[in-house]
This record gives sequence, C-alpha cells and structure tokens, in this order.
Amino acid sequence: MEKSKYIWINGEFVGWDNANVHVLSHTLHYGNGAIEGTKAYMTDNGLAIFRLNDHTKRLINSAKITLINVPYSVEELNQAQIELLRKNEFTSGVYIRPIVFLGYGVMGVYHKQAPVMTAIASWPWGAYLGEDGLKNGVRVKISSFTRNSNKSTMGKAKAVANYLNSQMAKFEAVEAGYDEALLLDDEGFIAEASGACFFIVRDGVLISPPNDTSLESITQATVIELATDMGLEVVRKRVTRDEVYIADEAFFTGTAAEITPIREVDARVIGCGKRGEITEKLQQKYFDVVSGKDDRYKHYLTYI
Repeated sequence: MEKSKYIWINGEFVGWDNANVHVLSHTLHYGNGAIEGTKAYMTDNGLAIFRLNDHTKRLINSAKITLINVPYSVEELNQAQIELLRKNEFTSGVYIRPIVFLGYGVMGVYHKQAPVMTAIASWPWGAYLGEDGLKNGVRVKISSFTRNSNKSTMGKAKAVANYLNSQMAKFEAVEAGYDEALLLDDEGFIAEASGACFFIVRDGVLISPPNDTSLESITQATVIELATDMGLEVVRKRVTRDEVYIADEAFFTGTAAEITPIREVDARVIGCGKRGEITEKLQQKYFDVVSGKDDRYKHYLTYI
C-alpha cells in the first residue's frame, strides 16, 4: 500500500504514520463504524473527484443507520476531502477512504457514550481486480456464504461490520482459485459480490438485481444512467444463479471495481469467455465520464 503525506482526522491533517488510534477504541472491539469509497481521476483539467457529494451523503446516512452522529456536515466533509487531495499533491488518480468510527472512552456493547471519530485517507490505488481483469475478465465463484439477511443486519449502511461477511466470501473464493465471490441472498437469488454490484446481459438487455439485500451502489446507478442514455434497455429484477450461467455477458461495478468483466462463474464460461461487446462499450463510456471527457456528465466531477 502506497503511503501519502497526510490523513485528515477530526479536522486536522496528520502525518500518515501518526494517524493512530487506541487499542481500546470501541469500533475495534464491537464493529460499529461506517466507511465510504470514493475515487478521484486525473483529467485534462487536473484531479477531479467523481460523485463526491453522493458518496459523502451515503457516509452520513450509513452512520445514521448505525446510530452514530457524525459531527460534520456534508459540505464540511466534502471540503476536507478536497483539501486532503490538494495537500497530498497527487499526480495521478487516487482512492479516498472516509471513515466514521467510535474511539477510546468506554467499553461494553452500549455505544452511545463512545467518542465519535471521523477520518479521511487517500492513496494511489490501481484496478481493484487487476488491470488484466479490466480487459479480459475475472473468474468468479458463487459463495457458500449468504449475504447478510435484512432480518439480522442493515445492508443499506456501508457499515464496517457488514464486511466480515464479505471477507469470508472473498477468502473462500480466492483459496479456491477464483478472483472474486458472488453472494446469494437468503432466498437463493443473486445479491452482490464481496465489494461490488452485479450485472448480466441477456439478448441485449442489461439486468441487475434490486438492492433488496445489497448496498445502494452509486456506481451501479451511474452505469444504469449511462446505459439508458446509450439506448440500452435496463431491467432491475431478481436473478438466479442458473440465469447467470447462461448470460451473454456479466460484469461487476463499484467505485474500486469500476466496470470489471466476468469471464467465468463456477467453471461455466460466460458468453465468449472474455469482455463482451456491451460491457466494453459501457466500460469505455464510464472511463470517459470519470476522466472528464464527456461534457454531459461533468456535473458529477469536483475539480481539485
């Protein structure tokens, strides 16, 4: 992991190696916290954060869901991210990780007396599933782990605790020789990957499962908007695993995953076994948008 100069913590810029927390921080023991994942891309007019306001709003909403009161407004956190990128003097695209967590002060499950900590880090980070994956697609395993049920957790929060489920699924997939996991919900329908949303293409129609048991993905919403503007038919419906096996194309979307094609699921080759035509067109459009090459979507960019 490549270090940057500064991390923003509770309104101050702290050197990377000095951005530490106490071993008895409440979130470390009991798992209540909220995170975001945001990306900034280099454009002809300098570095620009993609959909900054939407990501910051989701961070605060996630914290609200898990009963944490963030002591900063959306505008204050937006400005902190802008200033952080300026101070770190990046020369290429970067990943931004805001986090709200509970610090040192009390122990025990009841959390409301624990101090709220807010931090933002940023660093250079390449393709989440590899540069080769962006071009040639990745191999995917449907996990034996079920996506957290709405009966036991809250999937609309990008909550720290939710990612234990993702970690176990990802580990299982990688240990079995695959690149990524795809989780089913508790009724056996496709939910999402360990850290990304999911699309298939059948007969020219773009299909993505509803967000019943998954995070409301900002990148997923972006892809649906781009596809609609490109004249593609988009359907949100439940998808079964066997429907995935016979899809013409499939891909993941997410801030880190961007648009990553899927070439194989559970030893079934998807379509032609490489990045499909519609996936490639959407991928090209997405990268044009985030890099400021399409004026129709420049309102999504916050220039540094």
